[in-house]
Amino acid sequence: MSPNLWFNDEAEEAAQYYISIFNNSNITRVTRYGSEQNEHHTVDEGTVMTVEFQLEGQPFVALNGGPQFHFTEAISFIVHCETQEEIDYYWDRLTAGGDEKAQVCGWLKDKFGVSWQVVPANLSTMITDPDRSKAERVMEALLQTKTKIDLRALEEAYEG
Repeated sequence: MSPNLWFNDEAEEAAQYYISIFNNSNITRVTRYGSEQNEHHTVDEGTVMTVEFQLEGQPFVALNGGPQFHFTEAISFIVHCETQEEIDYYWDRLTAGGDEKAQVCGWLKDKFGVSWQVVPANLSTMITDPDRSKAERVMEALLQTKTKIDLRALEEAYEG
């Protein structure tokens, strides 16, 4: 499976942006509108239609489909981070030019309107711990997070 991301006309720019952030990432194919698409879309022949790319081995497709549809927080991509340095790295790059009002509890919206969650890799383990007091402390600390997650604060809450 591969997610398909609908852009107005920024598919190639977005793909280039994302592959510049994530390691082991590349553009695998670019297709362009031909003259036959002008019956359905008012785009110039040769304009980028789709960009297929991979981020850390995960395939994606970016489509220049026009202004009809927009991204919402109903779908987001989760970036699992092992360290605070990784959290900082992805947070800083993905928030650049993004919607500051959409930054809460590790969630963000990038400059294209795509939603991301930059979270510790062990977050699920901590919030599902059989020791409910540990899990509840972590959730309480997480819900107090205004923007980027502080891994140390979550680990301290977990340890009590």
